[in-house]
Amino acid sequence: MSLFARDHYRSFRESAMRFSLDNDASHYSITSYGPDWVRVGQQAFRRSLIVTPERLVSDWLPQTFGDLVEAHFEAIADLEPEIVLLGTGSRQRFPRPSLLRSLLARGVGVEIMDTAAACRTYNIIMLEGRRVAAALLLAD
Repeated sequence: MSLFARDHYRSFRESAMRFSLDNDASHYSITSYGPDWVRVGQQAFRRSLIVTPERLVSDWLPQTFGDLVEAHFEAIADLEPEIVLLGTGSRQRFPRPSLLRSLLARGVGVEIMDTAAACRTYNIIMLEGRRVAAALLLAD
């Protein structure tokens, strides 16, 4: 590869990987995350939580995937989202369909993914102006 082609490719690759996130201070956004923590705005959390653009539920009761019961999903449904992103910890695990009954009965879309993917996806959907809720389990 010629020097010109290599520099052109490097410039293209670097510019294609950059993006800016319009941050609206009036909405909750996930600013960073790690294996057992999530930062919403400037506040770090080390326990399960629910994030919507307008609300932050920092005391969501289930701490592990095995703790999930139908009442936890009813609490999410009460927030009236149009889509729920369930982050199931470090790996994707699917809850029993009966647990999702309260969400599905209201026509709420449910996406199941690992917590890191749920954090990334939340910000994208939130910036689209949709009523999204990210229910994030941080412990495995």
